[in-house]
Amino acid sequence: MCKALIRMNYSTHNPKQALPVYRSKDFFVVAGANVGDPISFANELDLDDTYELGTNATLSQLNLSTDGELNFKVSADSALGQPGAQVCMDSCLTLMCATGNVIEALIWVEVDAQGHIAEIYVMPLAPFITKTGYTLIGIDRDKAIRKFAELSCVSFARDTRITLASGAQKSVQDLKAGDRVLTRYDGVQPIRWIGQTTVRAAGEFAPVRIKAGALHNSNDLIVSPDHRLFIYQRSDTIGAGRAEILVRARHLINGTTVVQHDGGFIEYFQLLFDEHQIIFAEGIAAETLMMDPRTRAALPADLDDALPCAVHEHRPHLDFEIAKDLLSHPDAANMLKRASTM
Repeated sequence: MCKALIRMNYSTHNPKQALPVYRSKDFFVVAGANVGDPISFANELDLDDTYELGTNATLSQLNLSTDGELNFKVSADSALGQPGAQVCMDSCLTLMCATGNVIEALIWVEVDAQGHIAEIYVMPLAPFITKTGYTLIGIDRDKAIRKFAELSCVSFARDTRITLASGAQKSVQDLKAGDRVLTRYDGVQPIRWIGQTTVRAAGEFAPVRIKAGALHNSNDLIVSPDHRLFIYQRSDTIGAGRAEILVRARHLINGTTVVQHDGGFIEYFQLLFDEHQIIFAEGIAAETLMMDPRTRAALPADLDDALPCAVHEHRPHLDFEIAKDLLSHPDAANMLKRASTM
């Protein structure tokens, strides 16, 4: 169950991931071979069992850190789990509800110091609804690492205009490897690889739209929820303690100028450079794909020969990311907009 998924001795910082999960007791069998049992790890599951989400279930945050070998541990700031405890990515489940819609979910297993299971968490990749049956139709251990990598990849939506070396803007789907793009810190840099995925625009894949003008952008910018945006504050109105900050798109959602769209499908594009970069998308400074242990499985195997390193080294601008707490003000997006012009 806790087999090593990837063995790579990478030299990199320890990236963190915030996972929205339910405890095992919140998602239990209501029909099938294991009636009454909570969700468990792959070896204990039976296909065709039907699960429901408890009416009092609460989606909580499991914060994990990982090393170069993709070994996960509960972070000190996690709302769930024992800080420092090992957490294993067990499997990817495929469930079908009565309407015929298919939902995938990742199963995570927390292990105590004695090697015993302390808790099992289920992470739905699209929202679970109470009083709805979800029949287990697929259990896949190999797919889990790929799905997690896709979640960890920051992405731009189709038609996002990227600023080139010449100053011209080009839609992301029209770019190609080798195109020269303007970066904030390293001048002009060539694109090494472009990825493309189409996923259901739901849950952790639901895109965030930053409407025109929200951050001085002339057009709407649509990105994946954890895409980090770079903002230079002329006045530190939010108390970050620095002028340069990185902000996750999901932390700016206010229901008016920054919104999240849930429904249908979204076509995402990932831009990879030799180093992690800050580029310009619709006039907003935004990060490119960070190649690290979490995202490596999303990249094609034949890309290795073209890359100068196995993962991106830590870059000083990554230290600019600010915590969600500093953005708890309902008008945070507008505050940052004003702060960048003062």
